[in-house]
Amino acid sequence: MARLLLLLVIALAACSQHSHPIALENDLNWIDLGHSLDSSTLYWPNNVKGFEHYTEADGETALGYYYSSFSFCAPEHGGTHLDAPIHFAKNKLTVDKIPLSSLTGYAVKIDVSHKALADRDYQISIEDIENWEKVHGAIPDNTIILFRTGYERYYPNREHYFGTSKTGQAAIPELHFPGILPETTQWLVEKRNVKAIGLDTPSLDYGQSKDFKTHQILLGHDKPGFENLTNLNRLPVKGIYLVALPMKIAKGSGGPLRIIAAPFSE
Repeated sequence: MARLLLLLVIALAACSQHSHPIALENDLNWIDLGHSLDSSTLYWPNNVKGFEHYTEADGETALGYYYSSFSFCAPEHGGTHLDAPIHFAKNKLTVDKIPLSSLTGYAVKIDVSHKALADRDYQISIEDIENWEKVHGAIPDNTIILFRTGYERYYPNREHYFGTSKTGQAAIPELHFPGILPETTQWLVEKRNVKAIGLDTPSLDYGQSKDFKTHQILLGHDKPGFENLTNLNRLPVKGIYLVALPMKIAKGSGGPLRIIAAPFSE
């Protein structure tokens, strides 16, 4: 392995199969998995407002130096963001209470884009995961699962990404994009003890979901979800270290997410 910068002892994973220390190279190729927040950022169709950015100061001051300052306003859920457990599970963790151990660690990528791009209502199955494991081995406990559907290619085109250009309540019945079957989520929680789940679509549940059961299951187990990811095509299938740090909103049900990942030699 190349020259090492640091040795990280992952005490926070001590109860998992990843309890051994890992060594990260000094020249890790960190990949940004998030979309920028701006006027094109996509929010759930019934959000009243989107991302708003205001200039409060921008220019030379009376004392001759440059100074800029801006303010912003945005819903918790939109663009690349985190779903905190409280979002769909009463009395569960809020954004500011999620342990850092739940937001960092080993990850794997499962690519279902060939199915999802052929079927806007595709739901990721247990079989998809078992087929992945037949090739790459069983997913260890406390792993972060990243599902690639290929829908990042449509962002920020609302019609192509959501399946409809409509906004407001009229859009909800016309949402068509892939998600994760509830039974798959239950299996991942019970059989693989996943740490978190992320994907490159607007929601963990597919567009036509009425009860958001996948959200209920994952968040009900105090495990966070990451939505509207990008650049998953640049990651390998395994040997990934991930850092997903949301804005630390007190009592928040979610928040903008800066999520990065780097391949490393296992």
